[in-house]
Amino acid sequence: MRRTRYASTLLVAGAVLIALPAQGETLQDALSAAWLNNPALEAERDSAAIAGERIEQARAQRKPTVSLFGSYVYESVDSNRPFAFNLGDRPVASAQIEARLPVYTGGRITAGVQQAEAGALAAGAQLNSAGQSILLDTLIAYVDILRAREVISIRENSIRLLEGQFTAASDRFEVGDTTRTDVSLARARLEGGRAALASAEADLEAALAQYALLTGLEAADPLAPLPPVPDLPESFEAALAVALDANPDITAARFAEQAARRSVEVARGALKPEVSLIAQAGVEEYHTEGFTDSSMLAGAQASFPLFTGGLNTSLVREAQLSRQQAASRIALSERVVRTSVARAWYGFLAADRAVEASGRQVEAAELAYEGAQEELSVGVRTTLDVLDQEQELLEARLSQVTAERDRYVAAHTLLAAMGQLTPARLGLSLG
Repeated sequence: MRRTRYASTLLVAGAVLIALPAQGETLQDALSAAWLNNPALEAERDSAAIAGERIEQARAQRKPTVSLFGSYVYESVDSNRPFAFNLGDRPVASAQIEARLPVYTGGRITAGVQQAEAGALAAGAQLNSAGQSILLDTLIAYVDILRAREVISIRENSIRLLEGQFTAASDRFEVGDTTRTDVSLARARLEGGRAALASAEADLEAALAQYALLTGLEAADPLAPLPPVPDLPESFEAALAVALDANPDITAARFAEQAARRSVEVARGALKPEVSLIAQAGVEEYHTEGFTDSSMLAGAQASFPLFTGGLNTSLVREAQLSRQQAASRIALSERVVRTSVARAWYGFLAADRAVEASGRQVEAAELAYEGAQEELSVGVRTTLDVLDQEQELLEARLSQVTAERDRYVAAHTLLAAMGQLTPARLGLSLG
């Protein structure tokens, strides 16, 4: 009865990831914490905000500028001109205000605004990409904790069984029903099980550390079971079509290319004349003489770069090369996304088949183990036979847990590659 009960425990253990009543932290809790509190994601938000400020900076160049200048100095005047007064040292206070409005800049300002706007959109897409990466990493850490704890439970059950096998073999050896070799084999399997348990415990600690890094939380024990796998596209082609349209890395690359295209126009604008309207008003006060000079002017000012040592033309070439580079990055990001979608899609299919196959494997291994136990009791099988069957059942159960983990991760990796692993898609409450 004890052996049957243990075999049944092994058989149903894999269902705990999705069948136990919810308790402790949920996956949504972990994902929300990572989204709101992860420092890396916060840095990306700051980068997006910085890009938004660059739009305001670019737009400001269209507006007039007003500057105020002032000085208070001692002036020494000594002249030998006829009828000139030798005034010596005298304090002079002056103030001047200037207003300047750009009228024509060769398209540089307009292109600069468009460049900044495209850059902000690229930064927003990069923020989206970083957010989805954080969510995926957090989900993997959560799933790995569940898997590691389940593996530990399976191995602890196995050790209890191996301890019983070792004790029974020792008892049979004492009465001459088995050999010293059987006892040694039982002990070797027991010590191997203890070593495997230590390794599983180390895996759990690593998963807990990763979880804390991403969420800032200490994982509850137990964690709540996983929600169902979200709906996925019906075909690889459908998944790829969504990814090529919505993957944030591709979106960021496209906006970056737009920004690079505008940077070429900005650089070319530096080769053209610049015209500004200008108005000035100033006053100078000579304290020792007690008189004041004032002046006003208004008009247009033009400038044209005649020679810059090749600087401006080099800047144009640099901008053109940057645009070519940005276009190449679009092609590269599309290739990377195609590969990511393919790996996730076929990885999910393989894991899905592995889950089904491992379930059947567990059932067969359970029956084989129970049969070996019964045959051992009547002397048809040896202790080694039973140990081998127990090991097969153990490996089958571990394979099932791993397949379930891989299936869940692959499904969400596919969503991330498609650009669909968003807080809304995951049902996160971020209020």
